Amino acid sequence: MRRLLLDEGLPFTTAGRLRRAGLDAVHVNEVGLSSTPDPLILEYARSEKRSCVTLDLDFHQLLAATGATEPSVILLRFQRLRAEQAAALIETILGSIGPDLETGVAVTATRRGLRIRRLPLR
Repeated sequence: MRRLLLDEGLPFTTAGRLRRAGLDAVHVNEVGLSSTPDPLILEYARSEKRSCVTLDLDFHQLLAATGATEPSVILLRFQRLRAEQAAALIETILGSIGPDLETGVAVTATRRGLRIRRLPLR
């Protein structure tokens, strides 16, 4: 089962929608990480074996700067996603990349498609 940590840029109710779809998803606000700096969010995701889903470009930059091999990060390059749209998009991405999340990847999702890079980023 894929374990996800949703960053605070995503609608809070997205996590509940994903849970109803059978995924193990939590929003940073649910685990007391509201307004937490990005490096600490990544550390939490790593310690909890969760992939991080974010709208924030900084997460990939942090992975590159630190040479991290985990956690996997999915960067959604979409504006103004509603909870149902975000949940559907995340489910589609998970269906496409499947077990790649377990190996440590940085995923960028745009309207043109997915870019998947193995960690560590160079």
